[in-house]
Parts: sequence; structure tokens; C-alpha cells
Amino acid sequence: MRTRITELFGIEHPIIQGGMHMVGYAELASAVSEAGGLGILTGLTQPTAADLANEIARCRAMTSKPFGVNLTFLPTTREVDYPGYVRAIIEGGVTVVETAGNDPSSIMPALHEAGIKVIHKCTSVRHALKAQRIGCDAVSVDGFECGGHPGEDDIPNMILLPRAADSLEIPFVASGGMADERSLVAALALGADGINLGTRFLATREAPVHQNVKNAILAATELDTRLVMRALRNTERVLNNPAVERIIATERERGRDLKFEDIAAEVVGVYPKVMKEGLTDAGAWSCGMVVGLINDITSVSELIDRIMSGAERIIRQRLAGML
Repeated sequence: MRTRITELFGIEHPIIQGGMHMVGYAELASAVSEAGGLGILTGLTQPTAADLANEIARCRAMTSKPFGVNLTFLPTTREVDYPGYVRAIIEGGVTVVETAGNDPSSIMPALHEAGIKVIHKCTSVRHALKAQRIGCDAVSVDGFECGGHPGEDDIPNMILLPRAADSLEIPFVASGGMADERSLVAALALGADGINLGTRFLATREAPVHQNVKNAILAATELDTRLVMRALRNTERVLNNPAVERIIATERERGRDLKFEDIAAEVVGVYPKVMKEGLTDAGAWSCGMVVGLINDITSVSELIDRIMSGAERIIRQRLAGML
């Protein structure tokens, strides 16, 4: 399948792996790239720029195909050496950077000078238009269904994707609620050039996370995610658990007086406990509503092959047969 995204990034299939914290390691990214998609290392999962350089080299040893690095610009509890991370990306020969969070303008000149393509994650058309304006090569349009940070507008992809298609000139992929061949065909029909999978790739054999995390995803339905930190305008969609219920109770009790410190115990330092130790109730961790469509743990290559062959079948048989 050829789309503007496959041509822009030099990949076989229009499928991108989301840059997930404590998940986007070389094992997963290389598997996605080897299967014809675009694997993404999560930059800030690596403690230092030197660690990122080592992870890039490790991924390079696992695949000769293109892969990218995610750099997220959001408030953190530690100081981030962004110039160092950018140097590691450039010196490592990475060809794609996925940016997220705040405006990536400060790093764009260095990346483009090195021939690196930039795709920015956006939760609204206005943000996507700004990304286009500052020179991003593509955008990932994240609907309200997505795990992690869906923005503050609450627009689902059935509306957001056509709005993006009507407004943008650069290619874009659909993110949020993407799980299978139906997701890909629907996203293409709505104007996207591919799809971004986050939560779905967690439920693969190559995902370097504890089995308890994969089991929690299999056990969940589309009714089992919650939105937290809305009062802080840093909304995050997470899988429900007792810690999340405590956050929601605190938010309800504190109302407009809520401060991050009130819920920090259930948010800060959670991911190593969840993803590595399998303590899935330790705190809030990102998860999309797409869990309602995830019913098995498969290999990355099997998943991507299933999506692509299924999408072709839908297009050639079901849709063509309606004409």
C-alpha cells in the first residue's frame, strides 16, 4: 500500500508505532520497522542523551530499516537535556523524529539540516495547522479516544480526521482508537495517510513490558479507561485501577483548588513499577479506549500482516462489492 506517509518515511506499510514511555525500546521499535512499519524509540525513557545514543545503536543493530525517535516537550519532574538528545538523534543517523507536547520549533532547524523528517502529535486542527506552519513534514492527529494526552477539546476521530483532511496540506496519520484493518481503512477513508498504534502494540509479544500489563489490557473493555488531571489542563486517559479511583476522588474533593502535588503519589515514578515490575495498580498509566478491540497477544509481524491483508480484503471485496 502506497500513501504519502509511506513515501515520506520510506516504509512499506502506513503504520507507525506510538512513542510510549517505558515501552518504546529497541525490541519493539525494531520489530515494527522490520515488519514494514515505522518503529519509534521513546527518547525521554532513556535517562540521558548518552543512553539514548546507545539505544539508537542497539536498534540499528536489530534492523536496517527506518525507525524514529519520540521527543516529548511537556513539564517533567527532572531537567531534560534536549540539545543532547537532539545530538544523539542526529549522530545516530535517525531519519524520523516524532515530537509531542509543546512547540518543537527550537529543534526543527537542526533536525531539518540533518535531513530528518519531523512528525508532530496534535490533538486539534489548530495545533496541526501550526505544526504545518512551522515546517513539520507530517502530523499525527490524536482523537479523544487516544491513550495518554487527548488535549482539552474532546473531539473524536470521526470528526477530527475529516476536519484535518479539509485543512492540512501535509500528510497526517490517525491516532486514537486504531487497532486493526478496519481502523486503517476507516482512517484512509476519512482522509488520513496512515495510522498510529500505541495501546495495540503494548499487547504484542515483542513489547518489553511485564505480562501483567498485557493481561490487564486483554481483560479491559472500552468502558475501563478514565480521564485524570482535567482540572490541571493536562488531561490524561488511563486504565482504571484503585490508584486512578483515588486520583478521581481527590480531584472531586479539591475541585478548582487541585494542585499536582495532591495527586503526585499516584502519578510520579509509576511507569517503572507498572511496566517493569507488573504492579498494574501502582498508579495511573496511559491506555486508550481501543482496549475494547484488543483480544489477543500476537507478534508484531503477525499483527501488521493481519492489518494489511485485512485492509486489502475490505477494500477489494467488501467495499468494491457495494458499487
